Amino acid sequence: MSISSRTVRWRRWSGDGHLVCDPRGAGARGVSTARPSRGSLCASATLRDLRYPRPARFGTGKPILYRWRVVGLRGRYFTGYKFRTMERDAEARRHGLESLNEMAGPVFKMRDDPRVTGIGRLLRRFSLDELPQLWSVLKGDMSLVGPRPPLRTEWENFEPWQRRKLAVKPGITCLWQVSGRSDIRDFSEWVRLDIEYIERWTTWLDLKILLATGAAVVRSKGAY
Repeated sequence: MSISSRTVRWRRWSGDGHLVCDPRGAGARGVSTARPSRGSLCASATLRDLRYPRPARFGTGKPILYRWRVVGLRGRYFTGYKFRTMERDAEARRHGLESLNEMAGPVFKMRDDPRVTGIGRLLRRFSLDELPQLWSVLKGDMSLVGPRPPLRTEWENFEPWQRRKLAVKPGITCLWQVSGRSDIRDFSEWVRLDIEYIERWTTWLDLKILLATGAAVVRSKGAY
């Protein structure tokens, strides 16, 4: 993917003395960021009242929405949303699967994760489980495009240089996702792609990533 250069501004943040780059500051990000509006109230009601089709309820049980605390812009925590694709005891069972982690680094990735339900695999294959994150975009916690938000436990195990990935708002899709996603097994390579995105950001780059995301979803590239 061809990416044009852009001047990077460096800012000090989070109190740990590390410098991070942010070509856009904390302001608007072209097509990538949505600000809260009166329309958000309708979206909120829709999300609260959402009912997934019967096959999904049969395959995953309740609640349908999975909420978890993730880390956003400059280390700020917020609540993320997805359609639940795993069994309800997934977190308790993770410890016994750590030796099977296929991702080098603090993130857990496993191709044939036994905790994922049948309908959950279908949702993940086409990234449908991520649709509720649009609510986080409307709230202003996330952008359409940007580094994926890490869990708190993952964030706490980041190396200092890896924390630069949250110099901007996290996004639903990113350069990592259109470059192979879970097929990239080295977390450091994943972060390097995020930092490359930050340092070379343009509105045109966001548009290209959005278009490439659609193609990757259709091909189910790196999704599991």
